[in-house]
Amino acid sequence: MRLDKFVCDCTGLTRSQAGKLIRQGEILLNGVLCKQPAQQIKASDVVLLDDELLQLTGPRYILLHKPTGYVCSTDDPDHNTVFVLLDEPNVEKLHTVGRLDLDTTGLLLITDDGQWSHKISSPKHHCAKTYRAWLADPVEDSAIALFAEGVMLRGEKDLTKPAQLEIVSPTECLLTIHEGRYHQVKRMFAAIGNKVVRLHRERVGSLALDESLAEGEYRFLSADEVTSFK
Repeated sequence: MRLDKFVCDCTGLTRSQAGKLIRQGEILLNGVLCKQPAQQIKASDVVLLDDELLQLTGPRYILLHKPTGYVCSTDDPDHNTVFVLLDEPNVEKLHTVGRLDLDTTGLLLITDDGQWSHKISSPKHHCAKTYRAWLADPVEDSAIALFAEGVMLRGEKDLTKPAQLEIVSPTECLLTIHEGRYHQVKRMFAAIGNKVVRLHRERVGSLALDESLAEGEYRFLSADEVTSFK
């Protein structure tokens, strides 16, 4: 691998920025100043920038218990992003797998593996997502059949895909959907004349949110958990 690409991958800099640092003499390669961006390096080489060891990080797969008040974008002028909750290197390379609203809590997947995240978030793969919803008004039993058939959302041309509704109490439900339309859960309940007052995602695919994770805490997925989505 070229030295400038290695520096890019470790720091998030552009290739031109990395090349400039190298030509300015900011990089030590195996203890020796190296000013050649095209210098080929091996996995065993030691690369230092400002006396800090540069290391590549492989694909990362993170499960975060998202709190309220955080957005899933990389930058927002008014709210903290979920990425400030991560004490990890090269956070700028990570992205969320789909999004949860500002006021929605629960299971959020974060990765730097674009192909993996696409398999989860793409409508073609019909990955199930289960939400616990608390409602403003009691929900009728008839909603179970309505959601199973699909409902028409305001501004849409097609019915939602069949969804599974479990009524836990008159104002608390579990809803499993297999697509990810904008604000879908809230809009589905709005379509039957109700309002979601609190929303929490409990499961994505076969992966459930750890009860041991407090809001704002996270962990890395196991290899088996990662491959369960492939």
